[in-house]
Amino acid sequence: MLNENIKRIRKSKGLSQEELAIKLNVVRQTVSKWENGVSLR
Repeated sequence: MLNENIKRIRKSKGLSQEELAIKLNVVRQTVSKWENGVSLR
C-alpha cells in the first residue's frame, strides 16, 4: 500500500522517478524498489 501511495503521489506531482530521487537524495533505483514494494527502508 505504501508503494502504491509513493507512485500515485509522484505521478500526481508530475515527477519522474529520477526527479523524485534527486529531491530525496537517493538513486533512481531506490525509488523504483519502493514503488515495486521490494524495499521500504
